[in-house]
Order: sequence, then C-alpha cells, then structure tokens
Amino acid sequence: MLATEGMEDEEKWLAEGIAAIQHNAFYMSRALDSDNLREALKYSALLLSELRTSKLSPHKYYELYMRAFDELRKLEMFFREEDRHGCSVIDLYELVQHAGNILPRLYLLCTVGSVYIKSKEAPAKDILKDLVEMCRGIQHPTRGLFLRSYLAQISRDKLPDLGSEYEGEGDTVMDAVDFVLQNFTEMNKLWVRMQHNEPVRLKEKLDKERSELRDLVGKNLHVLSQIEGVDLEMYKDVVLPRVLEQVVNCKDEIAQYYLMDCIIQVFPDEYHLQTLETLLGACPQLQPAVDVKTVLSRLMERLSNYADSSPEVLPDFLQVEAFAKLSSAIGKVIEAQVDMPVVGAISLYVSLLTFTLRVHPDRLDYVDQILGACVKKLSGKAKLEDSKATKQVVALLSAPLEKYTDIVTVLTLSNYPRVMDHLDAGTNKIMATIIIESIMKNDTCVSTADKVEVLFELIKGLIKELDGTATDELDEEDFKEEQNSVARLIHVLYNDEPEEMLKIICTVRKHIMAGGPKRLTFTVPPLSFSALKLVRRLQGQDGDVAGEEVPATPKKIFKLLNETIEALSSVPSPELALRLYLQCAEAANDCELEPIAYEFFTQAFVLYEEEVADSKAQVTAIHLIIGTLQKMTVFGVENRDTLTHKATGYSAKLLKKPDQCRAVYACSHLFWVDDQDGIKDGERVLLCLKRSLRIANAAQQQANVTRGSSGPVTLFVEILNKYLYFFEKGNPQITSSAIQSLIELIKTEMQSDTTTPDKASDAFFSSTLRYVQFQKQKGGLMGEKYGPIKV
Repeated sequence: MLATEGMEDEEKWLAEGIAAIQHNAFYMSRALDSDNLREALKYSALLLSELRTSKLSPHKYYELYMRAFDELRKLEMFFREEDRHGCSVIDLYELVQHAGNILPRLYLLCTVGSVYIKSKEAPAKDILKDLVEMCRGIQHPTRGLFLRSYLAQISRDKLPDLGSEYEGEGDTVMDAVDFVLQNFTEMNKLWVRMQHNEPVRLKEKLDKERSELRDLVGKNLHVLSQIEGVDLEMYKDVVLPRVLEQVVNCKDEIAQYYLMDCIIQVFPDEYHLQTLETLLGACPQLQPAVDVKTVLSRLMERLSNYADSSPEVLPDFLQVEAFAKLSSAIGKVIEAQVDMPVVGAISLYVSLLTFTLRVHPDRLDYVDQILGACVKKLSGKAKLEDSKATKQVVALLSAPLEKYTDIVTVLTLSNYPRVMDHLDAGTNKIMATIIIESIMKNDTCVSTADKVEVLFELIKGLIKELDGTATDELDEEDFKEEQNSVARLIHVLYNDEPEEMLKIICTVRKHIMAGGPKRLTFTVPPLSFSALKLVRRLQGQDGDVAGEEVPATPKKIFKLLNETIEALSSVPSPELALRLYLQCAEAANDCELEPIAYEFFTQAFVLYEEEVADSKAQVTAIHLIIGTLQKMTVFGVENRDTLTHKATGYSAKLLKKPDQCRAVYACSHLFWVDDQDGIKDGERVLLCLKRSLRIANAAQQQANVTRGSSGPVTLFVEILNKYLYFFEKGNPQITSSAIQSLIELIKTEMQSDTTTPDKASDAFFSSTLRYVQFQKQKGGLMGEKYGPIKV
C-alpha cells in the first residue's frame, strides 16, 4: 500500500516538474525570439531549478532531465549567435556565473562553455578544466551525476583529439584524456556515495537506483575509447592505470563489477592482450562480493573471439604469455576470496579451459594444468553434492571431448580421471556415458592396453559399484542401457597386432570381472566374441614360432575364455554360458584343437545336466548342441561317438514327447554329414528316424488317452521330410518302400476318427506329396529314384 502511494506521489511530482519546465520554456522561447538575453537567462534558470528536486527516483529524474536538456539545446544555439544577443562569448561566460542558484548556474556555464570552446577564443583545455572543477559545487549524487553527464555530452565533440580542429596551440590529446578521466573520477565518487545516503534497510531500493545510474558513469569510459589519440602506449601508461586505481580505491562492489565489465567491453581486444598483466592484477584487489568469475569469463571470451577472428594474432598470445597470466590471476583470485564457493572456482576453470581450447588447442599441457588446478581445489573435500558445482565439473570434463572428438587425446590427460573421482556416483555415470557416446559418435579406435586401462578407469562408474551403491537400487531399464553401452564399447576396441589385442582383452577382463555378477551377462559376451575374433586371426598357431615365444596363441586365448565364461555360472546364467561354450568349441574346431573343443563341449553338457532346468530352455539348448556338434570335423571316432551318444540320450529324455521326437530326428544329422570326408552312417540315421517314429506314435497314443483325440499328424509329416532328405542324399538304408509305408501311415492316421483335424498339418502333408510328385515327373536319376513311390 505504501509503495503504491509512493509511486503515485512520484508521478505527481514528475508531472508538476514537467509542467514547470514547460511553463518556463514557453517564456524562455519568447525571450529568445525577441533576442532578449536577460529574460532568456532568467527563465532558463527557473527552468533548470526544477532539476534541484530530490523527490524523484533516477528513472523519473531522467525524464525531467531530458525535458530540460531539449530546452538547453535551443539556448546553446542562441548563445552561438552573438549578433542576436550582442554579448561576447567571454562576457557571456562571466554573465551566467551570476545566476542565483548553483545548479542552474552550472548547467548554463556548461552550455556557454561549449560555445566558448567552439569559438576558439581560449584554449579548450583551460575551459574544460574550469568546467570540470566548477561542477564540484554539486555534491548531491543524482543531481551531480546528471550535471556531469551533461558536461560529458556537450564536450565530447570538442575535445582536443588527434586530427580534431581543437588540437594544437597547447591543446593536446593528453588534455582531453585528463578531462575525461577527471570527470569519470568525480562521477564515480558521486555514484559510490549514494550508498551512504539511505538507511541500510533500504539497500535493495538503493541498489536498484544505483543500477539505473551506472550508464552515466560508464559513458566516460566509452568516450575515452573513442578518442583517436589514445594509442596502445597511452592506454597502457595513463588510461588503464588511472581507471583501475579509481576502480580499486572506491571499494564498492557494485561499482567495481560494473566498471571492470565496462573496461573489458569498450576498449579494443588488442589493448586487453597487451595490458593483460595490469588488468588482471586488479582482480584480486576487488571486494570479496564482486562477481570476479563473470568479469574474468567475459575477458577470456573476448580474447577467444579475438583469436578466432584474427588467426594472425595467435603468436601475440604466446608472446605475452596470456595463458600463464590468466591462470595465475585465477589462482590469486581464488586464494584471495577464501569464501568463494566451489562452483565459482570451477566456473573460472571452465572459462579458462574454454579459452585454452580455442586459442591453444595444441597445448594439451595447458589443458592438463587446468584440470590439475581443479583437482587441487576439490582435494580434501567430500564428493560434490552441489548440483551447480557438479554441472560445472561436467562442463569442464566435456569440453576436451567436444574439442578433440578423439578420446585417445583426452586419455593422455593425467588429471582427467582425478577430476572425475570427485563426482558423485550418479554424475560419474553420466560422464562415463558421455565418454562412450563420444567414442561411438566419432568412430574412435582405442588401440592400446594402456589407453584401455585409462579409459576403463574413467568409465568405472558403469562397470562397478561406486561408494557402495547397490545395483538393486538402479532402475532396470537404465541399468540395461548403461551395460549395453559398455558392451558396444568393448566391440570397438581393436589393434592389428595380436599381442597388443590380447593385452586389451586381458585389461577389459580384469575390469569387468570386478563389476559384480549382475553385469557379467552384458559384458562377458562382447568380450568373448572379441577374443574369438582374435582366435580366427591366429588360426593355425598353436605355440612357439621359429623358436620365439608368441604370447598370443589360440590355446592361451581359449584358456582365458574358459575362465571368463565359467564366471557366468555364479550369476547364474547357464543358457548364456552354454551358448558361449559352443561358440568356443566351434572356433577350436576351426583351429583343429580337438582336446580344447572336447573340453568346451564337456562344459556345455555339464551345464545342461546341472543348471538348465526349464523344459523350454532344455529344448533350445539340446538343439544348439546338436547343431554345433554337426559342424565339428576335428573329433576322432571315439570322442565323436561319446558326444553324439550324449546328445541323442539327452534328446530322448526331454519332458514332452513332441520335443523328444524333434530332438531325436535332429540327431540323425550327426551321423550323416554331407561333406567330402564327412561321416555317412546310414544305419544309425535310420535308427534315429525309427526311434523318432516310435516317440511320435507314443505321443499320439498319449494324446488319445488324455484328450480323447490323437492330435494332428505334424510330427509324422516332419519325419517323412527327414526320410526324403536322406533318401535324396543317397542313404542306402532309406528305401522307397520305407517312405511308401510312412506315407500310408500318415494317410491312415489322418483318416482316423480320433485324429484332430488341423489345416496346417494337412497343408504341410499335401505340400510334401506335391514335392514327391514333382521329383517323379522331373525325370533323370532322381525321377527314377522316386518312381516306385505312389502318392
């Protein structure tokens, strides 16, 4: 309520002030039109007296000031025309000093002073010095700031600058610089003094008002930057030291932050680069509450943009040792501001790293130095819990990945993993995921065991529990996604040299084995296939070559694989382990290592016997075993007989009769391998097929007893197709009469009242008969073979 009333009062006071200015401006204009100097001065002084008010906020005071400023422009034009008012500019300069009140007097003095300088009847430096000194008469902050702003405005085009009409005859660029610097110093003092004019309880309101006035002070620095005669030498020796002296000595955080930012924004990049030490030297002297990190960040951003836009200046950065100076300044600021939060310090390092990656991308030692400084700042502290600080650390770690796009480069940074150690478990995982995504996106090849070691240290948040975080606490989908990313990473690790590749595999194995049983189902398969790829490359090697020891041999890798897959039994994940054992057996077969292949099959059978309990899993497993065993060519008669006997035995012991039937007829392929040197044991093939027929018949009878119908004849049709396969392959035990009998059996079963009609089975049988008919009609040897069969 009080705030609303205050705003209404302020609007009323502003309206009254504007009305008074308009009233006096009317009479002043009449006096100007009639060339009446005395009346014009009288009403202009009355008009300017309205600027004496202390009731308005800076924002409202500015509106009032602009109304008065517009009228002063008319008055200045009148003063220039001596023939109209009949008074010399020197006399006029004396005359306006007799105005009754000091504020209107000084505004009029500045206005006449502008005309006086333009007339060149006196040196510009003397008039400017007189004006800037006289303005000290106003010590009220708001009124004083606007008065001096007016002085800066009307004098900016009349400074004795290089090439200016006001230069010469004793007027130099130095005079212009002295004038602007003096005006700046006085304005800054007035601006800083504002904080002492109100009670502490109104600090927020006061800070807002000061913020509204800051551009009046900063305008002086802009004027300085526009003076042509201010070259690098003058800026370095005069301008910057004097400005910084004022900034440091004012001891006001609002002024220090704004003015440091002004310096960085208004002066040329080249000047900043050449005076870096001086500018940075002021930073540790600023008040602790000043946001130095933003000041330094903006400076580094400007210098980075300068380097990007002008590559030819890069040697200058090295010459002035920009990185060393920035790094030292940041260290001193952090040391000086003992209460600076961790997030502030890290954000400074992020800015320095960004600067380094843009200006010195080839200097990895600089990058590592920054990371090392960050480690030093974080050392002795617990894991980061501040979300803002954590975000900054992630930005710090992500920057090199984005710049170099090659994780191998990042892996050479010794302090990179040390920074990651300070992240909490959740953020560590996020960072690890970013690293893996970078590798995948850029097709990076990590090709040495040493680099893989460093890489897996970086991503350890994904491959093992950190800080006692249990995997049970993780979201299942998130956990799977994390582990799948690790699996993808394992697949891309590669080296052309077998010895180094084996070292990589051993390094990966060491890390994933420490990851707990739940992760092994995701990480062991890719590692196993990576090792099997290496085995294929080493096919034919089984030990020493030319008397020299070759560390990477298939035998050594198979031993490693056996130990690795064995770990899956603790998960437990027997089906996966069984599949991997069979893959290894196949690879050992290709390397002609019979004992090793037999050992892998033995392990597979042990798992089948002891661990695979689910009936569906047993069916899948036995078919995998049969399929793999069928491709084996390395086994001698004894070993092969043992394994095939086991396979057929387990096939006949499956829980469901249909599953038994299918597994047993699949075993028939173990005795007839269609290679040049393959096994062709027709009798045992027939034995398997007859056994499958008996099982199929038993299945029909069982169905008839339990459901009152014998079910479809699908199993018989499937067995018929096996008969036809071996018949065509030339198995002498499979005769046309046996096929004919089976066809008749199927037809009889289909016509039986107890058989359940089934369209799929009927279509399957019809298709099979059509195939037989097609072979009969084809002619040739095959046609003769199929001739006796009647369909």
